[in-house]
Amino acid sequence: MRTLHAATIGVTCAAALTLSLAASTPALPVAHSSAAPTADPPGSTQSLPLVPLTENRAAGETAATAAQGLTPREVEPFSLLGVVWDDAAAELPGTVEVRTRATGTARWSGWQSVETHNDEHAAEPGTPEGDAASVRGATAPLWVGASDAVEVRVRPSVIDLFGRAAEPVALPKGLRLELVDPGADPAPAATTTADRADTAGTGTTGATETTDTTDTADVAVLPALSLAQTLAEARAEGLALPAAPDADAPRAAGAAAAAKPYIGPRPGIITRKGWGADEKLRESQFAYTTTVKAAFIHHSATGNNYTCSQAPSILRGIYRYHVKSSGWRDIGYNFAVDKCGNIYEGRAGGVTRAVLGAHTLGFNTNSMGIAVLGTFSTSNPPAAAVTAIAKLTAWKLGLFGANPKGTTTLVSGGGNKFKKGASVKMNVISGHRDGFATECPGARLYKKLGTTRTTSARLQGR
Repeated sequence: MRTLHAATIGVTCAAALTLSLAASTPALPVAHSSAAPTADPPGSTQSLPLVPLTENRAAGETAATAAQGLTPREVEPFSLLGVVWDDAAAELPGTVEVRTRATGTARWSGWQSVETHNDEHAAEPGTPEGDAASVRGATAPLWVGASDAVEVRVRPSVIDLFGRAAEPVALPKGLRLELVDPGADPAPAATTTADRADTAGTGTTGATETTDTTDTADVAVLPALSLAQTLAEARAEGLALPAAPDADAPRAAGAAAAAKPYIGPRPGIITRKGWGADEKLRESQFAYTTTVKAAFIHHSATGNNYTCSQAPSILRGIYRYHVKSSGWRDIGYNFAVDKCGNIYEGRAGGVTRAVLGAHTLGFNTNSMGIAVLGTFSTSNPPAAAVTAIAKLTAWKLGLFGANPKGTTTLVSGGGNKFKKGASVKMNVISGHRDGFATECPGARLYKKLGTTRTTSARLQGR
């Protein structure tokens, strides 16, 4: 998820370091959140201002360019963290490293690097969400598991574009460490087995908003459907499935066969109810775009140290971080996939609808964002996750007549790779890096997209 900026090229991760708390170790300072956690809504956020780290100041550092952070301290329980700052348009030209202590133990983790650039996962400037006064600059969130103590250091970069020593630059103002407790998992709910149409409002034209009228609050899982059930559901919702989108290449002989839409069966989807989304956190209205012409694939950059049973907690943490810490209207991604291949509903508004997300700065309009939970720059994505992407895109892109092996043209809303207003030809299934200069979705996941396109198209019957 890291953006490719000159200030960060050549910076390497710190060596792992552990520190045990022996009985003779002085007690750590205790930090408290500004607002006490409440039972309803679930979860909480501690927001702790970072301070200059005056000890061992590097040569050439001034008060303005000194590293900032927090010395080891006990905090209220949390499982996910990130760093935010005041100006959403400002970059964090440096490195962020953290280490945490597992809850109820004396075991500290080694130093872990936090992806310093999350700005490419955001709504476009000039939109109500992108220009909201609440929006902040933010790193990617990092999942660390149940923890009750933390230490953090943020260092300005001292490496230029050519890997040479450079003058340190000032860090952005208002740096704060956000510690997120995702709250307890929701009570188990029975999986519905009946066909169910997702009813999420009526507005479906460019960036419109409608009142929250979703009717899936009591549904934890939308079950997988057969192709016949999928078609019946779509038609019951009034979706105009395109007939024979590739008229020159019918899937079978005969006019009747050629008239069938190219769409994959709907895969099972764990709803927001299923992963425990607190609907009081987000904006009460939905935002829609006109259609879904492309799918952008991401990795969450939250790390791979999780079990699939923890995936709902990770999603609740990301959701709270996106809304309460970063200032967005809702979680940014339209869907998420865990390492076991489970598919999750992301931004609210209806899984069959063209919901406007905040996942690919410059190309949120007429697209959807799918985040695989994990970090895949040097680790291979699990086969189950890659297969889930293919199933999800075969269905969702099929609802809007998009060919997973094809290309489409999107208009840029602005970014660091394409100027605002530029018409850009994209693969219908693209990686985040195709629309923005970033490492996301990680080199290893990006290499799997060719296979994903082929499998997705096959599932559509192409």
